[in-house]
Amino acid sequence: MSATSPADAQRNRTRQHHRPATRLVGISLAYFMVLLDTTVLAVAEPSIMTSLHTGVVGVGWTTTVYTMALAAALVFAGSLADRLGAYRVFLAGVTGFGAASLACAFAPTIALLLVFRAVLGLFAAAIIPSSLALIAGLYPEPGSRGRAISAWAAISGVAMAAGPVLGGWLIAVDDWRAVFVINVPIALVALLLCRTPIAIARRARTLSWLPHLGLAATLAIATLAVTQAGQQRWVPAVLCGLAAFGLGYGTTLIDRASPAPIVPAELRRNGAVWRAFGWGAAVNYALTTVIFSIPLVLHTTAAGAGASLLPMTLLVALNPLITGRLVGAYGPLRPIRMGFVAFPIGLALIAVATTTGDQPFVLGLGLLLCGFGVSWTLPALVGFAVNQAGTAAAGSVGGILNATRQVGATIAAAVSSVTVTHHDAGDSGAVPFLIAAIVCALGLITAVVPRLSRANRMSIPASPVRRTGKSERGAR
Repeated sequence: MSATSPADAQRNRTRQHHRPATRLVGISLAYFMVLLDTTVLAVAEPSIMTSLHTGVVGVGWTTTVYTMALAAALVFAGSLADRLGAYRVFLAGVTGFGAASLACAFAPTIALLLVFRAVLGLFAAAIIPSSLALIAGLYPEPGSRGRAISAWAAISGVAMAAGPVLGGWLIAVDDWRAVFVINVPIALVALLLCRTPIAIARRARTLSWLPHLGLAATLAIATLAVTQAGQQRWVPAVLCGLAAFGLGYGTTLIDRASPAPIVPAELRRNGAVWRAFGWGAAVNYALTTVIFSIPLVLHTTAAGAGASLLPMTLLVALNPLITGRLVGAYGPLRPIRMGFVAFPIGLALIAVATTTGDQPFVLGLGLLLCGFGVSWTLPALVGFAVNQAGTAAAGSVGGILNATRQVGATIAAAVSSVTVTHHDAGDSGAVPFLIAAIVCALGLITAVVPRLSRANRMSIPASPVRRTGKSERGAR
């Protein structure tokens, strides 16, 4: 029989779509592992500080280098998956993530842990975009594909809820190294479930690594400037700040001239899309501030810190289903505004609770409102951005939105580590939460002001001089 016979082609198609649910579970487990790594590490911070003889700033860098590498490599990894094949990039990402997790678990010093955490972020960046491409290949029909992506995305909520609790239990059994070891069996199961190749058409996309390298360098030096300022080393802080500004400006110029830019030309002047990117950074800034700071300012056990975060993390896992209905009924802007109302109030309550002492009810209410803030805002952001940019740019929008979210997380980890250090020195533990509340209040203003401006313009009566047919058409 000929190798290109219709029968062989049919067998290949049958093999491709045989039991896709098994491989969907494997793909989702890989995504679960990536997201679990961020939340589970939060409760391990005090244990890392004791074991590796480092301070709050040092343990802050373990979060910063991970999110920094993830932010810088996400869009590049999507292009790499298109060019080399999503299945190959996915397998490399999962294998590398498991190996780098094991290296983190056995890191003898904080310096080596930071190196391995950066590598971990790079492999995480390989997993996220390739996972979406594999799901699209497994489920070619739009209806089944939408349900599969929803199931894949729901894993993020489960990881958010499970991470602090699982981390607290693992640290109680062993120490911080266990939170990295747990990734190894998860990676092996994901590889086992996805052992059957998933055929995805490749696209000959141009790869341009220089803008992504510039983004990583800009984030690293900007973070260093924040930490130096927090330690009141003003000369290095100013020099690092100027260097970060120059690198950022240079990266922007390089990106515009690049054959494969991070930001496509059609999105550069789209103000509504850039507002969505800013909202994503603001939400992740606030979320990372809470997850990073709570275990450090409460001075409790890892299990206690994990339990304290449950009011927020459980809502992040469950409430997106209701948010989807809100988006369907009212559009994405209403839940975004609701989230940016809930977030500052919740952060302010957390600030009160951490300042005045043992107030579990106030703390729980603040965390609950922060959970509403995350779960109302984030699910609606992608829909809003895609609506403003058009479906043709959906892939670029999704990649940049995820990258800007990680930028927000990177800055939050740096600022929180500095402000929590001052809390240990006797200053108020409310500072990181109040800064995050201001960031979210600015998000609310940018979500409301454009609509108020339009309403004001519509309420101004037309001038008699302009009451011509041409003028009226122009006004409309």
